[in-house]
Amino acid sequence: MPTPPENRDLSPFTGWTRAHWEDSADRLLLAVRPYASPRHGRVDLPGPRPSWSGVRSDGLEGYARTFLLAALRVAGAQGSDPHSHLPRYAEGLAAGTEAPGPAGPADSPGPDAWPLLTDVRQAVVESASVALGLRLTRPWLWDTLDDRTRRRAVDWLLPALEPSPVDNNWWLFGLTVAGFLQDAGIETDRAAATIDRSLERIEKWYLGDGWYSDGDNRAFDHYNAWALHLYPVLHAHLSGDQDLLARYGPRLRAHLDDYARLFDTNGAPLPYGRSLTYRFAAAAAPWLGALTGHTPLTPGATRRLASGTLRYFLDRGVCDENGLLTLGWHGPHPPVVQSYSGPASPYWAAKGFLGLLLPADHPAWTDPEEPLPAETADAVVPVAPAALLIQTTAADGLVRLHNHGSNHVAGDPAGEDDSGYARHAYSTRTGPTAPPAPADNHFALVVDGHVTRRGPATPLGTGPGWAASLHTPLPGIRILSATLAHGRAEVRAHLVLGAPDGTPVRQTGWATTPEGPTAQLHPVHGYPQATAPVALATGATLQGPDTRTAALHGTTSGPETLFVALASLTAAPDPAPVTTLATVQVTGRTIHVTWQNGTTAHLTLDATEPVDPEDP
Repeated sequence: MPTPPENRDLSPFTGWTRAHWEDSADRLLLAVRPYASPRHGRVDLPGPRPSWSGVRSDGLEGYARTFLLAALRVAGAQGSDPHSHLPRYAEGLAAGTEAPGPAGPADSPGPDAWPLLTDVRQAVVESASVALGLRLTRPWLWDTLDDRTRRRAVDWLLPALEPSPVDNNWWLFGLTVAGFLQDAGIETDRAAATIDRSLERIEKWYLGDGWYSDGDNRAFDHYNAWALHLYPVLHAHLSGDQDLLARYGPRLRAHLDDYARLFDTNGAPLPYGRSLTYRFAAAAAPWLGALTGHTPLTPGATRRLASGTLRYFLDRGVCDENGLLTLGWHGPHPPVVQSYSGPASPYWAAKGFLGLLLPADHPAWTDPEEPLPAETADAVVPVAPAALLIQTTAADGLVRLHNHGSNHVAGDPAGEDDSGYARHAYSTRTGPTAPPAPADNHFALVVDGHVTRRGPATPLGTGPGWAASLHTPLPGIRILSATLAHGRAEVRAHLVLGAPDGTPVRQTGWATTPEGPTAQLHPVHGYPQATAPVALATGATLQGPDTRTAALHGTTSGPETLFVALASLTAAPDPAPVTTLATVQVTGRTIHVTWQNGTTAHLTLDATEPVDPEDP
């Protein structure tokens, strides 16, 4: 298959066009064909280990997620299927939903058979991809099936209409199955009830400004974009439900205001949260905004973001020598793989191809690419519902996220932090580190040689250029943390309350590879001023091997001690010292900052009230 030529007139940033997206989809689909079961009911990909759901479920996952990619590819081409993708998935649907055949004992499934939704929870997840694929390709697949096959498929799907077995974005898998059944005129009353129940549940997690928590645990991550917005808005669009679209569309637009800032100019989405191996699924929400008209992005900026993301990964070897997506980020990277992930899990990246549903003459395909927010101007944007602070610099296109409110789960109080959520900061070109290596972007007490975990962070407020939170590393000890940011400069402050006098503390900075970018960390207050940071070996991260992370050490004095440091991360060549970017003075609990351009910021830390900036 020849690679389509670049078009730098139409796409000056990425060179890619719709033809590259179609070509990429076809290559991914053709690569998995050798791993299909005899009648294509499962796609059993090789991998380092099966998921916790077992190999049979993993084979279903391989079918369902690649079927979704095939459905987007063929539906986007209005049924044109030059590589005959759909006939294989039609045969697989029939084989996967058949009863066990004569090749084995009556209770032994054949090589194509799917697990039932009532037996394997993961099958509920995959039912949504199967149903969405059937909905998108209904004229060319579903409507051509015999009644017996359709009945078996419906019987397999129907348990998804029950209440979700997992209380988070999983509610939307039932909604997605219900949407297909409703369109097909099957169990319509029951499907409508499932849709209503699912939307009612996620409403409790909507905190405003386009942000949902993925459940009751303050988890704010890419699941906002590739699940919590995707499924309701896409359902509303496909069903033509203008009332639903009027409700959920503006939420998507509001989310994209922030979300579009989480993409580096090199195309990388921010590696933050869980399920990072889904990679360019991060482009689904921007495409959905263009598809429904609910987006703050221009058509050219939408394609620049999405094509930049797809190309970022494909250019960095995300596929192995057989063309299969690996479990990891650039290539294989076990620390970002969840226990629920199997060899075919990365193919949820199929969602990133949602833009193929836009017709070829849509402005998102025909308008020239336009720059991303990260490459137009420096910005520091607070995200109040999630207590996050997004910091971007146009000179290098870097994106940094300062985290003062996303926890995912509290976990075992004596266990490790989740490196995808517990760090104070993340960026598109660094870490995070993984145990047993020291944690990057972490402030801790050092007790008997062991550093404390952060645990759940309680947000204390956000404002122009700042965010703050409180956490309890040990019983009776609280740490109030704040970040103030401007340009590439960061002021990191931690007020330690209740620690014994003389307790050691450690502040770590950014974990960088030898290739960069350049990280800086400098003591301002509370740390010994004459002591340079210590360089810690922090092992491999998703950016590469042999990272180093700077660390500052100090000790508490009295019932409360304030520690303040200046930090910076930049890809600009020969950066000036971070001390030239800001002047910081501390008066009691108040931090006064004069930035390099002469503007000022003031923040008073109070552990009993929300943190509020003082008047300048």
